[in-house]
Amino acid sequence: MSTIICVLLYTSGYAQGKTITGVISDASKFPIPGVNVLIKGTQKGVSTDLDGKYSIAVPEGATLVFSYIGFKEKEQKVGASSSYNITLESESATLDEVVVVGYGVKKKKDLTGSIVSVGAEEIASRPVQNAVQAMQGKAAGVDISSNERPGTVGNINIRGVRSISASNSPLYVVDGIPLNSGGIDFLNPSDIESIDVLKDASATAIYGSRGANGVIIVTTKKGKNGKFTLNYDTAVTTETIHENARMMNSSEYIDFRRWGRHYSNPTAFPKGDAPNIANDKLIFLESADPAAWANIQKGWATGTWDGSKVSTTDWTKFVTRTGITQQHTISVSGGADKLKGYGSFGYMDNTGTLKGQSYKRYTGIANVDVTPTKWFSMGASLNTSYGLNEYGQSNVGRSAVASSGGIYQTARANLPYTLPYDSNGVRIDNPGGDSTIRTVVDEDKYSQDQRVTLRAFGSFYAQLDFGTFSPVLDGLKYRVNFGPDITSYRNGVFLDGKSSIRSGTSFAALAKNQTISYTLDHLLFYNKTLGNHNFGLTLLQSQTEYSNEESAMSANDIKNVKNKWNALTPSNVVLNSYSSNITETGLLSYMGRVNYGYADKYLLTASGRYDAASQLAPGNKWAFFPSTSVAWRLDKEEFLQNVSWIDQLKLRAGFGITGNAAVGAYATQPPLAGIVYPTGSGLVNNATLGNTALSWEKTAQYNYGIDFSMFNSRISGALEYYTSKTTDLLLLRSIPTATGFFSTFENVGATEGEGVELTLNTVNVKTKDFEWSSSLSASWQQNRIVELQNGKFDDINNNLFIGQSQNVIYGFASNGIWKPEDAAEMAKFNAFSATPVFSFGNARPVDQNGDYKIDANNDRVIIGSADPKFITGLTNTFNYKNIELSFFVYGRMGHTYNTGGENEGAKGSQRAIDYYTDNNTNAEYQKPIFSAGTGDSYFNTLGYRSGSFLKIRNISLGYNFSEELAEQIGVSKMRFYIQAANPGMIFSKVKWTDLDTQTTASNRGFTLGLNVQF
Repeated sequence: MSTIICVLLYTSGYAQGKTITGVISDASKFPIPGVNVLIKGTQKGVSTDLDGKYSIAVPEGATLVFSYIGFKEKEQKVGASSSYNITLESESATLDEVVVVGYGVKKKKDLTGSIVSVGAEEIASRPVQNAVQAMQGKAAGVDISSNERPGTVGNINIRGVRSISASNSPLYVVDGIPLNSGGIDFLNPSDIESIDVLKDASATAIYGSRGANGVIIVTTKKGKNGKFTLNYDTAVTTETIHENARMMNSSEYIDFRRWGRHYSNPTAFPKGDAPNIANDKLIFLESADPAAWANIQKGWATGTWDGSKVSTTDWTKFVTRTGITQQHTISVSGGADKLKGYGSFGYMDNTGTLKGQSYKRYTGIANVDVTPTKWFSMGASLNTSYGLNEYGQSNVGRSAVASSGGIYQTARANLPYTLPYDSNGVRIDNPGGDSTIRTVVDEDKYSQDQRVTLRAFGSFYAQLDFGTFSPVLDGLKYRVNFGPDITSYRNGVFLDGKSSIRSGTSFAALAKNQTISYTLDHLLFYNKTLGNHNFGLTLLQSQTEYSNEESAMSANDIKNVKNKWNALTPSNVVLNSYSSNITETGLLSYMGRVNYGYADKYLLTASGRYDAASQLAPGNKWAFFPSTSVAWRLDKEEFLQNVSWIDQLKLRAGFGITGNAAVGAYATQPPLAGIVYPTGSGLVNNATLGNTALSWEKTAQYNYGIDFSMFNSRISGALEYYTSKTTDLLLLRSIPTATGFFSTFENVGATEGEGVELTLNTVNVKTKDFEWSSSLSASWQQNRIVELQNGKFDDINNNLFIGQSQNVIYGFASNGIWKPEDAAEMAKFNAFSATPVFSFGNARPVDQNGDYKIDANNDRVIIGSADPKFITGLTNTFNYKNIELSFFVYGRMGHTYNTGGENEGAKGSQRAIDYYTDNNTNAEYQKPIFSAGTGDSYFNTLGYRSGSFLKIRNISLGYNFSEELAEQIGVSKMRFYIQAANPGMIFSKVKWTDLDTQTTASNRGFTLGLNVQF
């Protein structure tokens, strides 16, 4: 009876209250389903429905508590109103955001290692063709080179380079599965939720043998609780080539070649400023190309030379066009507690600015997570991609002497005074009559390099939560991951006999490649909290198998050009080469990791991984890779509790050892190679000697960091310092040919490096309607060789020097140009040779030892390093009401760039330069000397420049439609934007080259984009 009375009194109390209703949404005004709504101090509560709505009966004066994973808890005192709409603030705006680490996730505030993240918002801030482009300049310590050819990506180095012969590429992990081949360019950037870069060894050692060069973890988008949404993202980009290095026009080039002829044979040819028509007929091959000579004759029409009368052909117009890129992605996302899903389909069509170059990619992704019971969950992610890459002119099958730097460089090599067609409209194959210069007219029709890739990558998991069976097992979970990866690749090349890189006969080649791999992980997790003590344990057993099969064939003189590479059969062609191969490798691993935290102030992570790689020698396959890191959250200490301007402050330190086994699968036991003798066939040794003692290359790294957030997160970021040393380098070294081999891999030598990295985010100005924020990522790094195969001695033949970086420029330093006032000094050099070594106008190298002889053994020095020391990226964003303006600046500094100098052989075309003549002795470059090869032996000494640059990579102007306007249109959310890509350089000392792409020409363009959510 007493129980019934208590219940009646309890319900009577609530009857005297009232019912509160409302909608709970996020900062973007989207409703949040599943939010817990509790009456403070009681267990009474409800959850929001799929539309974020709630209804709860409360007593007068009660306080409601709203909580949901990923959002800050919020309280609301109940007053006179009966309706309260609540906006929850995401925790991702602070250091509480979750980042992905190896085999798990952590809150950023709990990290002890060096990890930098690039989120979906940053990835979507500018339309990019692949995920690699999205990271450039956004992650401190990550150096990414630029590549504008459709379907290709730049190189990535994390914290510099360590290895000399083995790979320096990072390990990619997609949805928890390490990739065994290829990169992440097959992913649609719109499907990526986050990219987390593990940089220091305490973070990467969890991946053991493959973590030495850093780890890039990509997490694709997953379904979330809430109503299903439909998104459509589209962007159209138009680009044109911007040329920085103007070529000489016809008048300039004709003078240039005349001077070149004069300096090659002064007695036979007059000076360039004293021409005559008789010599011009010899210089410009009158009979070899009548059309070109007829053009030159226009300059002699009055009997006196007038170069302005000679027309100029811009040969690049025959190979360039306006590039257009279309990107379309349609996606669906949503779910409930037991079922969440995300799916998308993407299409990209990138027509390059060079004819014959294009890339089409079709992508599809389906992610499903199912939790049918409290104790079991499972999920699947299937990512497929089909890419069709028209690579354009390549060097495969090249037989002509003509320039082979690509179709654009071939076009620039054509002479300006020559014409594409003769008087009858027939294409001239060798403009100017020179057999080494081929026309590029219709080259895209005569050369094709087509690459087709089909890739299917999966990530599947199942998880058991033993804690649901018994309180004793609370925190214990088992998980199995399975990641299959299948890639099919086909490369077809066809060159017509009319191609500029062929010598009259056609060529075709076909290569096919199939890769199948999988990773199988068994994981055991245990997490427990006892008072102020937090424990975490992760155990792993992993197995990886990789198999690659490839075959290739090629032939000359294809009778039916329409067949291209599709009919390389004995009845059609005679094969000049064919091959097949199979490569199989495996990796077996065991790993354990312990996490410990005390009072949320003192944090410890320790791990150990034991790996065995099949490509290493028996007895050396296994290696152990330990790591440990600690962190101290100073903001939790009593002495900082009254310092209101500090939000979070954390010190970190870590140490770890990682490995590298990135050598060929059979480097320890290479096969014999076949050889055909006049009397039969046999076997000979492979060029590389197998090393049965080959073992792991290991990198030990120390890392120190500080994470900070101040002034209510107005200033936040991280500062890092690291040192690393790599020993037992997997070095491909030369050996005496008396052994029957040329080289072998050995574990010899060591390198080391150090660096400083800064990530800084600031909110500079914030008012009711206006906000200006900045995001900076900057790093300084240097690497050097400590030891080589002969100890502390340089390996000059391979350009490797103790105490220097792996990519130094070694050669003769420049002392300018020999001038008439240097006659006495120049005579001392010429006195040591029967024929003069130098003459006025030659490039002047530095005589390092002062013996008046220039020789390679005594006078070459280290000019500089091609590795940048400073890398930076800065984004400034201005928001005014619904308008957003941002610009992204990117730079690489502190390195030397070798432009190559100017050959000035006066046989091919020439960039417009300030060159030496008798009338221009204070020139920047040496005099021209007509030659089929190199006129001046030391011309490249004048080509070394600072490689530093700072570039505006992107300017974006966007408009976010208001919620009311979007609803009127019939959508939930809509954004429109226009962007300018690569509008110009802020700083560069090489005006004729885009130091970002390291080419004279680069693309500039505009993008129109639209994001819609239904």
